[in-house]
Amino acid sequence: MSSPQSSSKTRPALIVAGVAVAAALAALASYTATKPADPSASGSSSVAEVTADPASGVYPELEKYARRDASDRLALGRADAPVVLIEYADFKCGYCGKFARDTEPVLVEKYVENGTLRIEWRNFPIFGEESEAVARASWAAGEQGRFWQFHKAAYADGAKEKGFGTERLRALAEEAGVPDLARFAKDSEGAAARESVRKDQEQGYALGATSTPSFLVNGRPIAGAQPLETFTEAIEAAAEKARAGQAGAPR
Repeated sequence: MSSPQSSSKTRPALIVAGVAVAAALAALASYTATKPADPSASGSSSVAEVTADPASGVYPELEKYARRDASDRLALGRADAPVVLIEYADFKCGYCGKFARDTEPVLVEKYVENGTLRIEWRNFPIFGEESEAVARASWAAGEQGRFWQFHKAAYADGAKEKGFGTERLRALAEEAGVPDLARFAKDSEGAAARESVRKDQEQGYALGATSTPSFLVNGRPIAGAQPLETFTEAIEAAAEKARAGQAGAPR
């Protein structure tokens, strides 16, 4: 889990106190689960608890944050998938990269491809100007249908250590197969890119997110690059709840 050293952002008081407390507790559990291992420790790290109860830890008001927009270029999966995983992340975040390389591809293969899961990305830059620049660049790549290819290139092992300056962003866009690099450069600095990133960022702060990555799975908060099992349990519980709701719906 990564967090900014300082922030002047003020989070709007829009979420009920219980959700804010839950987010704080999730962040603490996340740090315990994802901090670098003590070389002298012999035991395994703790894991954020996700119960099998489909309703446990779920806040229905947070389900509304799923956009389910079929034209969203920063999303993977069917707009009507029963489960939506929303990810708030920063391309300079090491734990976000770990999730992108190790966990997300498994979730895509297991759940997105069969229509169970939709993944919606939210740019949540918290590490300064380069974070903001690469967030806008990812959006610009998405305007040409290459967001996820850019996402993969930017999160490749060792990519963030090279920085995200102007030339580096152009190289990543080229690696991602963005066809019009001049348009990419213009879009990256445009008002639409800035507005998109601002909206995502403000949504994350409004939810009480203070670190990256942070997730919502059908209204269930999960903080940090948790083990794969944490996500599979949350997704399967949400899918079960969705199926039960469909079965009980009037025909």
